Amino acid sequence: MQIFIQDVLQDLEKNSVNFANCVFILPSKRAGVFLKSNLHHYLKETSFAPDIISIEDFVQELSELKQISGIELLFQFYSTYKKITPVNSTEPFETFSKWAQILIQDFNEVDRYLVPPNEIFDYLSAIQEINHWSLENQKTELINNYLRFWGNLKAYYHQLTNDLISQNIAYQGLIYKEATKHIESYAQNNFKTHIFLGFNALNSCESEIIQTLLKHDKAKIYWDLDSHYYNDTMHSAGRFARKYKEHWNHYQKHPFNWIGKNYSKPKQIKAIGCPKSIGQSKYIGQLLKNISDHNPDLNNTAVVLGDETLLTPVLNSLPATVESVNVTMGLPLKDVPLNALFIQLFNLHRLNSHKFYYKEVIAILSDPMVNYLLKSSQHIINTIQENNHVYLSVSDILKFGDAKDEAILKLLFGNWDVSISEIIKVCNKLIQNLRVALSEDKLKKQLELEYLYRFNTLFNELSTLNSKYNYIKDVSTLYAVYKELLNTETLDFKGEPLEGLQIMGMLESRVLDFETVIISSVNEGILPGGKTNNSFIPFDVKIDNGLPTFKEKDAVYTYHFYNLIQRAKHIYLIYNTEVDTLKGGEKSRFITQLEVDGVHDIKHVVASPKIPQVEENLIEIKKDESVITQLKLVAEKGFSPSSLTNYIRNPIDFYLEKVLGVKDSEDVEETVAANTLGTVIHNTLEDFYKTFEGHYLSVEDLIKMKSLITKTVSLHFKEEYKEGDIATGKNLIIYEIAKRYVTNFIDSEIELLQSGNTLKIIAIEVDNLIPISLRELDFPIKLKGKVDRVDELNGIVRVIDYKSGKVEQNQVEIFDWGLLTTDYKKYSKSFQVLCYVYMMQKQGLIHLPVEAGIISFKNLKQGFLKFGLKPSFSSRTKEQLITETILQDFEMQLKKLILEICNPEIHFKEKEID
Repeated sequence: MQIFIQDVLQDLEKNSVNFANCVFILPSKRAGVFLKSNLHHYLKETSFAPDIISIEDFVQELSELKQISGIELLFQFYSTYKKITPVNSTEPFETFSKWAQILIQDFNEVDRYLVPPNEIFDYLSAIQEINHWSLENQKTELINNYLRFWGNLKAYYHQLTNDLISQNIAYQGLIYKEATKHIESYAQNNFKTHIFLGFNALNSCESEIIQTLLKHDKAKIYWDLDSHYYNDTMHSAGRFARKYKEHWNHYQKHPFNWIGKNYSKPKQIKAIGCPKSIGQSKYIGQLLKNISDHNPDLNNTAVVLGDETLLTPVLNSLPATVESVNVTMGLPLKDVPLNALFIQLFNLHRLNSHKFYYKEVIAILSDPMVNYLLKSSQHIINTIQENNHVYLSVSDILKFGDAKDEAILKLLFGNWDVSISEIIKVCNKLIQNLRVALSEDKLKKQLELEYLYRFNTLFNELSTLNSKYNYIKDVSTLYAVYKELLNTETLDFKGEPLEGLQIMGMLESRVLDFETVIISSVNEGILPGGKTNNSFIPFDVKIDNGLPTFKEKDAVYTYHFYNLIQRAKHIYLIYNTEVDTLKGGEKSRFITQLEVDGVHDIKHVVASPKIPQVEENLIEIKKDESVITQLKLVAEKGFSPSSLTNYIRNPIDFYLEKVLGVKDSEDVEETVAANTLGTVIHNTLEDFYKTFEGHYLSVEDLIKMKSLITKTVSLHFKEEYKEGDIATGKNLIIYEIAKRYVTNFIDSEIELLQSGNTLKIIAIEVDNLIPISLRELDFPIKLKGKVDRVDELNGIVRVIDYKSGKVEQNQVEIFDWGLLTTDYKKYSKSFQVLCYVYMMQKQGLIHLPVEAGIISFKNLKQGFLKFGLKPSFSSRTKEQLITETILQDFEMQLKKLILEICNPEIHFKEKEID
């Protein structure tokens, strides 16, 4: 494939141009590498290499100024701002930086397009004077400040320009403007031929520089154009070139080089819709794998990322067959994993609080980078969760950690209410500690070490800027400046620029040609970028002064798009099919334009991952020897009523809990959990009633209990909720609910006694453990459980289970014994209370008949909810005394259930749970 660079070199060779006396000026440095690699084919004898330089470097040499970094420019501009603005009206640096970046960009555009600054800024000020919203003759302070800002734009511009030039530094636009002042002298005194190639949208400064060199016969310019879009006056890809040919004096006497006919040559173009960014990345990986089957080296293949944030997922999706990759674009530091740690640290410390929220502490302790430094991070996390520490001091964290980790913990959580230079030192110390930890395995941790180097450089730059300007006064401002730096800094990759797969952004593709081109994110809002108004200069004012608007930016991207595909043979345009609020979901107008052109047949494909039709097979665990062995251990310790009802609910849950010993992960109870509330109530009632075992209750006893409710409930909250706070918010409400539940229960007991009933406490919180004889099994089986309360009301024994949740009467009634061990939702409560009666009867602690049931604290008005056996579902009659017959029927169901659990032929099968 003949590429544009080769066309240029051939033409120069044909015209006997001495390459040694040439200066090649290109849109990017990347293009210079490709030019240099092709140059030797056109040199017939040994000679000096020509100068090859990017347009930005060339202009900077002309201007004799050094370009200042964006963040340092912000600091310098603040110095300028303070000179002009009265002290009592000066904004803090953090607030200033939010609008100053936009204004700097406007200054940049004004200079690059040689717009007279006085005219445009005076015009803007006059517009605001007319348009401001106040209709009052006497302007308010707010209006005056608003108009003062617009009136000061001109002063800001001139003062900043003078301040920068006095130090021989400048931002890009000022460099360009200064270069135009020197170009005439340069053109008269320089003998070399300047070759401009591959340019398209020139700003006014570039246009003047090139035209001046052309006028003095010190330059040649080669346009990379195609007749398809150049000859079409409506096509925006040729918009700029048509303007230059029409308005440049040079083209009145010289030919316009060149307008090719490459676009109309045969091409295979596919428009591929993929869901989401990751879908696009994975598809690119699969596409490269298919291409590498025919082109193993992937030479002349480029992946151009419309959305540059896809770099990391694309790199992770590359097939193993790709051996050589060159990434031109850098990975933004804000996307580097190490940044997450520093963001968390800034968020933790910027409130300058003496206590930290537990989630922020756990997030830092769980960070992968921190785990290289701390041995006790998991222990600290467990301690926080087990003791419900919602807010933690530094001393708490140090107390929970290992003594060996103290230095690192102080770096992470120590006081940041110090000077900014000290905070930056803390960040650098953290980086140094990480470097030492990672250096133990340099070969595997090369990328992580590179992250550390770049962040160390970043914090050093922050330290230098703060030492020079001293504008960062607090952590919030430091955080804001840190984020600004992250937006401009990248982690650059190294690779072989001329071999293998090339991965780049759209702007890096200028002047370069490839046979196979894969372009991602070809969506509206990305390619082209669409309307953005990040400027203080209104749209109509920009048009009037020749400044670029979104229309010009769209035309620039249209040119890059067509230029990229005009010589390619295989083109894959990948777009996101999913609607996304920020990044569209609509394919780009470029794809539609290709279809409307009618030159090539565009093949459309909607790609989606192959999703096999997986049948929703419920999990089944076979009871092999290891499972049976574990079941024997569980059986020997004893099955509890709750574990048996858990099996009824879902055998897989029983398997996970009892056989595998899997427990739910503990987390900090920021709000008191329902089970904690239930435990507090149970323990409080145990304290009150335990001393009355074997005695009749009196009203006086109960009234005495009421006086102790606050003290006892508080004590048990302290035991169960550990360090959790119950003094405020939802927890205070739950604490009051616990007291109210206990109070209401005791009031109901008082009312019971005052109505002439007698109440004797037989037992409180009775631990039961009984053997169960099953001749089918050759190992011991036990049943265990704790009964909340056994009492005697008017001579009838009652076995009572407390529930802090809501229970209705129909949940403790059955009519079909076969359903007792199959329907968890309806009969689990009945199963539990019958278990308790069965255990106590077997131990001889009670004698039948008895009553059994539930007291629901959320349904206390219903009183004691008695177990009942009904002849049918709709029957209103029921037997509520548990007799020997009922217990025998229950025992039959209980043994049947245990035999099922222990039967090696009946596997654990998952149930569908509503």
